[in-house]
Amino acid sequence: MLAALTPHHTLAWDVRTGNGQAALGVAEQYEQVIATDVSEGQLQHAMPHPKVRYMHTPLSMSDDEVVNMIGGENSVDLVTVATAIHWFDLPRFYSLVTRLLRKPGGVIAVWTYSQIIVSPTFDPLLETFSGMTSPYRNPIVQYAFDGYRTLPFPFESVGLGSEGNPLPLDMPKEMSFDVFLELLRSSSAVAMAKEQGVDFLSEEMIKEFETAWGGSKLVRSVIYKAFMLVGKVKL
Repeated sequence: MLAALTPHHTLAWDVRTGNGQAALGVAEQYEQVIATDVSEGQLQHAMPHPKVRYMHTPLSMSDDEVVNMIGGENSVDLVTVATAIHWFDLPRFYSLVTRLLRKPGGVIAVWTYSQIIVSPTFDPLLETFSGMTSPYRNPIVQYAFDGYRTLPFPFESVGLGSEGNPLPLDMPKEMSFDVFLELLRSSSAVAMAKEQGVDFLSEEMIKEFETAWGGSKLVRSVIYKAFMLVGKVKL
């Protein structure tokens, strides 16, 4: 869908790539993907791919250093940010994007998800759990829970969402109970609570989730309720 928007498919930049999940998808459509992260620890888990170059971009790097590392001004066909832009210094990042994107033709796409739909039995339990952990949620993550409706996005719309009006996407996925638990454990609110001595994922809570899931061995079809904003530099 995104590749159809860019006339060239030479270079893409996947930002805050983590273990490279989004970068691998982008690499199916673009000749080269520069996948960057501020965390060296995250990059140690990155999945290798012949078209993907993983690079560490510490916050201490200057904007000029980042631009030169990626490929220079006016060089990038597609910028992607998967479930991460709400953590960024937005003015600085948007300035980098404006410098790096091809003009005309370059596109930036950002997306996230706000909830997972499992089943009518399971979903109320997950919603209750989310409410319990919300006091420990970093306020900056509210952009994600708002479905990016409140996220500043100063780019010209290309028909796939616009500032204040993101494109809703249902993303189906097969998920095991163990993967679901890991997803919960990795959430910033659960991790923050645990650092402060509050363990929301007690044995009792896990058992409650497991029963509602239908057993620990069951693989379920779930729906990620996702949202996307896509734009180009205003000329």
